[in-house]
Amino acid sequence: MGEALATGLITAGWPAAQLAIVEKDPARRAELASEGKLASAETVSLALGQLMAGGPIGVVIAVKPNDVEEVCRELRTVAPARILSIAAGVTLARLERWIGSDTAVVRAMPNTPALVGAGASALARGSTASADDVAWAASILKSVGTAMEVPEPSLDAVTGLSGSGPAYVFLLAEALIDAGVLVGLPRAAAKELAVQTLLGSARLLAETGEEPSTLRAGVTSPGGTTAAGVRALEAAGMRSAILEAVTAATGRSRELGQPD
Repeated sequence: MGEALATGLITAGWPAAQLAIVEKDPARRAELASEGKLASAETVSLALGQLMAGGPIGVVIAVKPNDVEEVCRELRTVAPARILSIAAGVTLARLERWIGSDTAVVRAMPNTPALVGAGASALARGSTASADDVAWAASILKSVGTAMEVPEPSLDAVTGLSGSGPAYVFLLAEALIDAGVLVGLPRAAAKELAVQTLLGSARLLAETGEEPSTLRAGVTSPGGTTAAGVRALEAAGMRSAILEAVTAATGRSRELGQPD
């Protein structure tokens, strides 16, 4: 996800000289160099030394949750002006305690479609983060999709909906493809039709601004094929299953954010 954000920033016009990646794994650093990605370094201090940017330094923390405390304590020695953390379950209170009072903190929950520039993110500001800090964080997230500000308690619900949501969509795609095969289509054809149907339907929702129920009704002729299919889905509890999935993922996110 960190690499996706860096790529998005470059695509959005951020000068490469103002960006650097900290990567401790020598093999991964070499891989980034061979791919022509941003300059990378083993430590925060070395990375900051590579930057030609003037003004306040901002850092994106894109590591596994268990590694965040170590990263924050290293960052504390250089006191960046602001940080954006995309580590799941690591609260603003923990981040602020680990990083120190000299650094403004913003926490965000992006999702994997950011890898193709179509992410959906939400962010929450820490106790000392200003409007400028939030704007800085939002500009990074918007380089790979959309972003909105929410109160921190809402980030658990964001995790359950959009953070985990791609998995629900992929599961639906799997089921549609398998169903296409079941009714006689070659798997390649079923996959192409299912993927394009999902893509087209999402675009229709986004570009028309219509409510999902309105668009569904437009496809569902009385007594027709779609009505029969929708009836089968409702009878099987599809709507209830989605509600339960989002609720379960939200609950798990809350558990992960509890103090040790």
